[in-house]
Amino acid sequence: MSNVENQALEMERVKNFSEKVKKVKEEIRKDVVGQEDIVNHVIIAIVAGGNVLLEGVPGVGKTRLVRSLGRVLGLPFSRIQFTPDLMPSDVTGTNVIEKDENGRLNTKFNPGPIFANLVLADEINRATPKTQSAMLEVMQEHKVTIAKQTYEIKEPFFVLATENPIEQDGTYPLPEAQMDRFMFKLIVKFPGKSELSDIVRMTQKTMMETAETVVDGDIILEMRQLASTVPVIDEVLDYATDLVSNTHPELDDSCAVTKKYVKYGASPRAAQGLITAAKVRALMEGRYNVALDDIDALAPSVLRHRIKVNYTAVNEKLTVDNVISMIIKETRKGR
Repeated sequence: MSNVENQALEMERVKNFSEKVKKVKEEIRKDVVGQEDIVNHVIIAIVAGGNVLLEGVPGVGKTRLVRSLGRVLGLPFSRIQFTPDLMPSDVTGTNVIEKDENGRLNTKFNPGPIFANLVLADEINRATPKTQSAMLEVMQEHKVTIAKQTYEIKEPFFVLATENPIEQDGTYPLPEAQMDRFMFKLIVKFPGKSELSDIVRMTQKTMMETAETVVDGDIILEMRQLASTVPVIDEVLDYATDLVSNTHPELDDSCAVTKKYVKYGASPRAAQGLITAAKVRALMEGRYNVALDDIDALAPSVLRHRIKVNYTAVNEKLTVDNVISMIIKETRKGR
């Protein structure tokens, strides 16, 4: 093919990609009022193959969003209600002993609810740290190891977890290792007055989701494959890595904001997540290239659960998002 033909084919693929995303969002809007930014980020993470942590007070529609998403994507869906008495085997599954037709005892693996394409981990921070740790391997490697036997989970696979703010009674903070497995942490805010009225009207008609399936697992994997081919120029790649490096106060060349307000910085997964998600965002906006603005738009969601501010920031009433905005501004200077 000539360069002109290749470019035409690329633009056709980009157009098809953005049209599929548009259809997904249109169906989700049948069940979810507002929350446009949340919906966009969740779609980006799913196509990119990342996990999402949704934080918000009870009743703001976190679980409804995930259920609606499962209907739209047409994927096997599983919900795990995390409680303090939930055991790791209740999540991953366990070996059970059964008798065969000859009366002999055999060991059989009974898979847990984690064996689905779309897993809703509801109120994940209500489970004990031991149960939370059972999610580490499956979230990162899409595998489960039971009694030295490893079981693969079918692709596409992603976890959408919901949590209440840590100030709520009966919650446990997620360990840093588990937080790092989430590509995004999204804050689901309380709706405005007009949105609240629309939510009440919608749920008075029916509490059930009405969205219809518009894509399936194979299409999602095709979209993921296309996203992986989006080129990233050195300037954008360097900016993303500089931004993550600038969250580390122990580095000599990190910015003054970080040294003043940050206790510890983000892991290399943050840089990987930024680039991977930015490729998807570019396609959603009809571009076959990643821009600096893609990195800036996604950085708060990628970084807010991976860095910790120090007492100076707390004393000055600065939130993590405030500090991230300042770091982005300092890193972007001169570019």
